Amino acid sequence: MTIWVDGDACPVKAEVERVATRARVPVKIVCNGGLRPSDNPLIEVVYVSEGLDVADDFIAENAGKGDVVVTADIPLAARCVEAGALVVKPDGERLTARNIGSVLATRDLMTGLREANPLNQGGGARPFSRADRSRFMDGLERALRARG
Repeated sequence: MTIWVDGDACPVKAEVERVATRARVPVKIVCNGGLRPSDNPLIEVVYVSEGLDVADDFIAENAGKGDVVVTADIPLAARCVEAGALVVKPDGERLTARNIGSVLATRDLMTGLREANPLNQGGGARPFSRADRSRFMDGLERALRARG
């Protein structure tokens, strides 16, 4: 089992490291650069070339049955679930074969609605809270137990 992290914009890298260290599970944080290597022997930072979806493609091609993927990217999550991985979003929600279809459809619908309204400026995401981090850690720990 490996925990794969979509690392470029992941707000919970420290929490992943904490849970993975406690569970003794290796982690691969995939990014285009800008992240420092970790001193933790369980954590490997994988640098991929710059470009649209290069990190996503690397994760989707390498994550599989028994692995856990941490990402907020729903199309990447769908690819990983299809490969047999369990996905945990930074808010702690688990994405599985049972729910990924409806999550992907909702994402596509919302994208279409935003594109249809050029005046919608959007407010952006709310700040990530301590409660969000706690929910994520609980979700990741449950995912690891489900995979273990």
